[in-house]
Amino acid sequence: MARIVFDLDGTLIDSAQDILELANRVLAEDGKGPLSLKHVNDFMGHGTPSFVESMRQAVGLPDSEQERILARYRVLYDDAVKLTDLYPGARDALGRLSAEGHVLGICTNKPTRPCMSVLRHLDLGSTFAEVICGDSLKVHKPDPAPLFATFNAMGEGEQIYVGDSEVDAETARRAGVPFLLFTEGYRKSPIEEIPNTATFSHFDELPGLVARTLAAVS
Repeated sequence: MARIVFDLDGTLIDSAQDILELANRVLAEDGKGPLSLKHVNDFMGHGTPSFVESMRQAVGLPDSEQERILARYRVLYDDAVKLTDLYPGARDALGRLSAEGHVLGICTNKPTRPCMSVLRHLDLGSTFAEVICGDSLKVHKPDPAPLFATFNAMGEGEQIYVGDSEVDAETARRAGVPFLLFTEGYRKSPIEEIPNTATFSHFDELPGLVARTLAAVS
């Protein structure tokens, strides 16, 4: 059996509408915005400080405001869950993989508190053996250290990483593990430009894809 680690936003969950609402709420307090959903998709993937920096620059707020706006964003981030949902088929796929004996984990650049908040909101708290977040270590993806830490906490077995973005692909490359690319998330590049072991567009495909990936590496 395998250790299968998932990215979160854009892979298991579609959280862009909640993050858009949060970003625009914070910017409106300074009389700025609104951002569009495309802005949010373009800015996501590198962690909260990077996201806030991008949203601030998009509306012309100076660098000197970064820490103040970041602090305000973090205060509100824990509750940004009401519009977030799992991608179609994800819950069933996670159940099937667990039933087959695979151990599941999460490695995300999302901070710990909003990560755990959304997992509770979606009733996924007991699904994952390990959750490593963007503030769990001193570094975050695409540095492979968070992914290594997630796998190491999950026991033994083959390793597979599942994600949706260029950051996830680079993390998997640096870690030297098979990467399954979910094509319906927040990637910025064409599919053919993102290195991957295999791709899938619906979670119904994932259990079979995991089985084929494991067969190829065994």
